[in-house]
Amino acid sequence: MNKFKIAALALFMICLGVKAQDSTTTAVKDSSKAVKDQGALRIYQMALRYNDPSVAKNKLYELIVQNPENPRYAELLASLYYEMEQFSSAALVALDILKVDDQNIPALEIAAYSLEQLGALDRALPHFESLHLLSGDMFSLYKTAYLQYSLKKYDEALNSVEMLVKNNKSEEQKLTFPLEDNSTQDVSMKAAALNLKGLIYKDQGATSEAKTAFEAALANEPEFAIAKKNLSDLNK
Repeated sequence: MNKFKIAALALFMICLGVKAQDSTTTAVKDSSKAVKDQGALRIYQMALRYNDPSVAKNKLYELIVQNPENPRYAELLASLYYEMEQFSSAALVALDILKVDDQNIPALEIAAYSLEQLGALDRALPHFESLHLLSGDMFSLYKTAYLQYSLKKYDEALNSVEMLVKNNKSEEQKLTFPLEDNSTQDVSMKAAALNLKGLIYKDQGATSEAKTAFEAALANEPEFAIAKKNLSDLNK
């Protein structure tokens, strides 16, 4: 019996030693990985500083492989591709992120704008819709309305426009429009939405409703050049 107890105790001590060794090995591995990650991140930051996107991109790939559970590095890669105007790559990375987390705001934003740049308006639209629903962002709602109009989804577009017009924030927020002389003009989101409402009615042949909408846009922003032109064109 005593021999059994001694053997059992010896085995217990050996197990403790193995566990301690495993813990030490794991700690060393974790420490080594952290050092490697920090080094890759520093090189990524330096590459951005020195305008070397190819090196920055490669280091992000390295960090993604080493940290598959951390979406931040994939978000940075998608953003980098977007800034480089490689919209296909930006969209693909963002869409992969969304497969794992369909409420990832940075990925939704990059996917929406990248797909829009690629002309895939029907694929960009649901991402703008989700972006607005999750963040309450007014510009995402305007983009939603504009894409719905572009895709001839007029009833949905009008509904989105009404949401914009009724929201008090649309009076405060501004949109920038290009002018014919290559300058720009800032107008309220509400005026922009009313102008879009006029375009929707115009496309449907509802001239009277279109005129009322353009006039409402000008009542909100009397110097709104695009609304002035739209109203003038309607009256020709």
